[in-house]
Amino acid sequence: MVREVRSLGLAGIDGFDVSVECALSAGLPSFDIVGLPDAAVKESRERVKAAIKSCGRKFPPSRVTVNLAPADRKKAGTLYDLPILLSILAAAGEIDPLPPERAFFGELGLNGELRPVPGALSMAMRAGRSGVRELFVPALNGEEAAFAGTVKVYPARNVSELIDHLEGVRALEPLSSAPVPPRPVYDLDFSQVKGQENVKRALEVAAAGGHNILLIGPPGAGKSMLAKRLPTILPDMSREEQLETTAIYSAAGKTVKDGHIMSERPFRSPHHTMSHAAMAGGAQLQPGEISLAHNGILFLDELPEFHRDVIEALRQPIEDGVVTISRSAGTAKYPSRFMLVCAMNPCKCGWFGHPSGRCTCTPQSVEAYRAKVSGPLLDRIDMHIEVPALEFEELRDRSPSEPSEAIRARVNAARDIQRRRLRGASISCNAQMGPDAIRDFCALGDAGEKLMKSAFDRLGLTARSHDRILRVARTIADLAGSESIEPPHLAEAIQYRAYDFKVTK
Repeated sequence: MVREVRSLGLAGIDGFDVSVECALSAGLPSFDIVGLPDAAVKESRERVKAAIKSCGRKFPPSRVTVNLAPADRKKAGTLYDLPILLSILAAAGEIDPLPPERAFFGELGLNGELRPVPGALSMAMRAGRSGVRELFVPALNGEEAAFAGTVKVYPARNVSELIDHLEGVRALEPLSSAPVPPRPVYDLDFSQVKGQENVKRALEVAAAGGHNILLIGPPGAGKSMLAKRLPTILPDMSREEQLETTAIYSAAGKTVKDGHIMSERPFRSPHHTMSHAAMAGGAQLQPGEISLAHNGILFLDELPEFHRDVIEALRQPIEDGVVTISRSAGTAKYPSRFMLVCAMNPCKCGWFGHPSGRCTCTPQSVEAYRAKVSGPLLDRIDMHIEVPALEFEELRDRSPSEPSEAIRARVNAARDIQRRRLRGASISCNAQMGPDAIRDFCALGDAGEKLMKSAFDRLGLTARSHDRILRVARTIADLAGSESIEPPHLAEAIQYRAYDFKVTK
């Protein structure tokens, strides 16, 4: 007799349908799993046997064959434990056959406990698209799966609870409505930053338009301090952004323990000793830092100290907003539309150009240090901001600084303008505008054209940097509530691109 139980699988951050088929046949007792299972799936045989006995059921004393269809697609992880157990019990007549509008996934403990698995949100979204009406998941995956909002989710703590529900003994409580993520709370605030008003303004512009930004200044000027407070002024996440971000973190197994929805924009700050695989994505097709920073910030402190191949791995994802990982385990595509924030010293010792004359670097060593960051990458960074050392009077100033909440209100207002303008497109902020959107929304008047031509010739701009200046100018105009880009808006945007990387000492 063959019984079928519906389940799901995970490839990258995309769910796919899996049918778990179980056949009992005559012969010596055995238990085989086919359908391209990995080691974790094969090991489920022992977990399933122990869990069946723990819940007071009998494991059939016959030849058991379980097929995971489609059989030509690799199955990985422990999420098939539960549907395998149910298919065996159904084939053995221990429970009634399960209808196709129900789907199951979850890891089993030897005592029948249901443990959470990665990718619950992605699989729940796929279940809704595939016609599943009821999804049964481990209790700690319940909130995450319910956030998809497309299927009725039943969380269960153990196999006994689930079987009691299926047999009508005691019903499980469904999570039919999507939970509301908590509003993020930050310990850091811009009001804690002394001075650096010009840099704060540049960060406000960057946050409002989602622009990449590079902070250049001596040690102790506040580059890292400012960057770490940037999340406190980023705009609120939309539900679509929360879904995308949670799906990535769930696939990486970073929401498994608490099952919480991502309501705070990611802030990833990897160490400069990281590898290329850690940045782009690992051998087991796990998302890398550029994907974990999706819809948030990727902060690279001490940018020139990163390995060259790690830095260059950013170039294509910055342009395309996606990264494709090809490894021996297969291929996966992850979104990677992040805001790149970098910080660097002007030279190896950090004091090049400081009025105190403390710099001990030669012009050649300064050139070599700055050359670690390639021109093509710098061209992809919208804003190059100098962060000067603070004066004593600024440090001792006791007057209150503007709090993050006030800045964030302006950023949210500017983003609302951008969403209305870009409604219907697949983008949500100015930094993501393509050539057509730039032509339609970044038109310049005669005075603006003259100013742009002068800057283009004087700064030696490329076509890419020309477009990035226009995007930043559009954001500055949005912050000012202006329908058109005026010369002052354009002049400010050009100023954010005017840092001189040439070495003159």
